[in-house]
Amino acid sequence: MLMNNNDYLSVAEEIKARIHAARHKVALSANSDLTLLYWSIGNAINKHSVWGNKFIENLARDIKLEFPKATGYSVRNLKYMAKFAKTYPSFEIVQTLSAQLPWSHNTALLDKVKDDEERLWYIQQTIENGWSLDGMVHQIERNLYQRQSLSDKTTNYDKRLPDPQSRLAIETIRDPYLFNFIEDGDNLLEPELENQLVRNVTKLLLELGTGFAFVGNQYHIEVEREDFYIDLLFYHLKLRCFVVIELKTGKFKPEFAGQLNFYVSAVDDLLASDLDNPTIGILLCKEKRGMIAEYALKDIEKPIGISEYRLHDTLPTEYENLLPTAEDIMNRIGLEDDGDDE
Repeated sequence: MLMNNNDYLSVAEEIKARIHAARHKVALSANSDLTLLYWSIGNAINKHSVWGNKFIENLARDIKLEFPKATGYSVRNLKYMAKFAKTYPSFEIVQTLSAQLPWSHNTALLDKVKDDEERLWYIQQTIENGWSLDGMVHQIERNLYQRQSLSDKTTNYDKRLPDPQSRLAIETIRDPYLFNFIEDGDNLLEPELENQLVRNVTKLLLELGTGFAFVGNQYHIEVEREDFYIDLLFYHLKLRCFVVIELKTGKFKPEFAGQLNFYVSAVDDLLASDLDNPTIGILLCKEKRGMIAEYALKDIEKPIGISEYRLHDTLPTEYENLLPTAEDIMNRIGLEDDGDDE
């Protein structure tokens, strides 16, 4: 049954007028103006949600009649607009953050991220790093927020680096790193693991994060006529410094920190210029052994971080409580079956 009462017709005309007024701006500034338009439509829909699903169905039909060539006003997308406006009641947040993303990014975030703080974090990271839709979804599915923002990181960056480099360095590091693109990784020795990382350097750089530039592996340095070889050497464009990464396929041992400290000192002296910030080190182990790692870093002079790496898409134990159990899922299914559709 079609809705023809005066209140509905008034609201529908108001929404169509908004679309008319915004169409020219949308063509010039697709992301921002379109998102703000969708938010305003979502607010209008939410104000009249008591009219039920028929309201949205009729609205989609009337918009189609008014703008026969326009796309983006299906029943499904109008429901997304309503959900978007309900999720972000603050116009300032929409204007400053969400409006900088394409609509496809915003709908994916609505579907895949339920926590408000986590969703805002992904919005900021997407803007900062220029992630495509697939790139953003890839990071969400790999639990980047938990690994980069919530993890208990083991570093001495805050004590060995000035701000803001210390803050940026801590934000950059992840724990654990996921190297699930490595084949038969569980049985690899360190040189074999390193070779596979180098062969998959594009995926490695994606996992390390934006700003890392690959310099070389088994990078040769000479100190007092003795040869040394750094596992992986990078330069970070945002931190403006060299990054030394050492790989260990076993548990962390205190002497590993001393070795990395030596390499970082050597790079500072032999490679870095006066324009570079202090070199940082990252030690990647299969198991970092938190308290032992903390003690090992306590009196280390150079800025070093210690993280674990994983060869499978598994979350650390401390994140397991964030995932629903089978019982939770069954209960939720039961609740959904008994309740109303969104």
